[in-house]
Amino acid sequence: MIAAGAGTAAGLAGGFWWWNRPRLEHAGLPPVRDPAFPNPLPLPGSDGMFGVLDVAGTVAIAAKSARHAMLPGKPARMLAYEVQHEGRKLLNPVLRVRAGATLRANLWNTLDEATIIHWHGLKVDANNDGHPHYAIAGGRTYDYQYTVLNRAATYWYHPHAHGTTGKQLYLGLASLFIVEDDEELALQRALDLRVGVSDIPLMIQDKDFDVSGTPAYAPDAEQRASGYFGREVLINLAPRPYFDAATRIYRFRILNGSNARIYRLAFRSGERLLDYRVIATDGGLLDRPYRTKEVFLSSGERVEVLLDLRAAREGDTVWLTSRAFDPMHQETGPGAHPGHGAAPDPQPQAGEHGMAHHGAAPAPQSAAQSGSLPDGAAVDLLRINVAAKVRYDRPVPATLAEIVPLDAKQGASRKFLLQREQGQWRINGLTFRMMETPIVVRRGATEIWEIRNSERSMPHPMHIHGFQFQMLSRSGSPEQQRQLAVNAQGLASADLGWKDTVLVWPGETVRLALDFTHPFNGDQVYLFHCHNLEHSDEGMMINIKVLA
Repeated sequence: MIAAGAGTAAGLAGGFWWWNRPRLEHAGLPPVRDPAFPNPLPLPGSDGMFGVLDVAGTVAIAAKSARHAMLPGKPARMLAYEVQHEGRKLLNPVLRVRAGATLRANLWNTLDEATIIHWHGLKVDANNDGHPHYAIAGGRTYDYQYTVLNRAATYWYHPHAHGTTGKQLYLGLASLFIVEDDEELALQRALDLRVGVSDIPLMIQDKDFDVSGTPAYAPDAEQRASGYFGREVLINLAPRPYFDAATRIYRFRILNGSNARIYRLAFRSGERLLDYRVIATDGGLLDRPYRTKEVFLSSGERVEVLLDLRAAREGDTVWLTSRAFDPMHQETGPGAHPGHGAAPDPQPQAGEHGMAHHGAAPAPQSAAQSGSLPDGAAVDLLRINVAAKVRYDRPVPATLAEIVPLDAKQGASRKFLLQREQGQWRINGLTFRMMETPIVVRRGATEIWEIRNSERSMPHPMHIHGFQFQMLSRSGSPEQQRQLAVNAQGLASADLGWKDTVLVWPGETVRLALDFTHPFNGDQVYLFHCHNLEHSDEGMMINIKVLA
């Protein structure tokens, strides 16, 4: 059970003929280095930045200032979650925990402003969710204790103090939270997957830096309205990284950890866009693998994919790239918002390094090379060097997991409108009030939510705390979204399974089903907000009260 191969690799024709190929011996010739992508991809290890911590007992987490070189040769100040554990010092540790286990964490805030940790995607009670009401001042501590009720998936954790979430995350406070269960461990055994070796987490973020290499967060009024877009895209806090791979199947756990930027993710070799398989979304494994050539991934969303390099030749190069697209900044009128990119030509053309890109957008390049990176611009993210031939003939299962559809036929329907009024982004005309709960539901209720984004708007990634949902349909979608549909309801592969964040384009309506069943005592208060963090900090967020 569990997983399937991704698409063709390294410029070779489609089709799954590789099972009949002879086994290849490891050769290990040194790969050709690209001066435009000079930095090794940081991988989770036993300590340091993104060190893997298997959670047992109580974890003491300090939110603090740290020194780290995001830009090579420029160690500079950033914010990080620091854990001292058994003689190891970990920064932004990748927390790994078994489903059903109890997590105990103590947050110590050493910052000069309030903060709190939100466990993004996890089903926890309101006291443990990281609502900004619970934000603690500098010098204070906050204790978490909860049972991990979620199925295996790639979740993440980040700050959620109101008004400063975007800044604190941008300056470094974020990492992954990996939940494992028996089904997940079976997948790892079936495909020989090991985190940091063949199971590769990729946290994608765009940032600006000052001359010292310190991340610079200073949005003006327009950037608060549209979102803060950096000029350099980093993966695991490294700009223009490369990864040396072998001729085998790799799993990539991809998180969009950017404040606002959307990515149109594809793998390509030369001019060819490669097939790959989507195997999981925000809430874990799908029912089966879905073959695609690209997905949209908005802020807060995760997608897990399999890339099959067994048919690649040693010395080949594969790129993870974000293709050009229309960012649809239409908040001031029917056309593209000035400075945020224009609608691309629908016909792809050859670009830098042979990549297919769109005529109205720049050729893929790093922002450091171009001097700017408009929203929706094409950009290469990761160079994958096929550096070694290895024996790998693991069978790829055709099914992944059972996804039981929510029975929403008798559920109440609730409508939401996303729009800009009186200089603020709003949900049903409302902005955030800490103690107001405009949405009230009863525990155990199943509801259908219809979220409509106005025409004069921009894309909004909408996130709900405390509960996962199932997407039912998309309608009124732009062509760039419609062409990714895998069913009659207009859903793309990245919309399937269990989700906690959904991208809603201008003029589009999405319908989703939510089950508000939970095991916690008393009333619970959660959040529904835009995960464009400048938008949520400015008030595009409302409370949900779940009555006992």
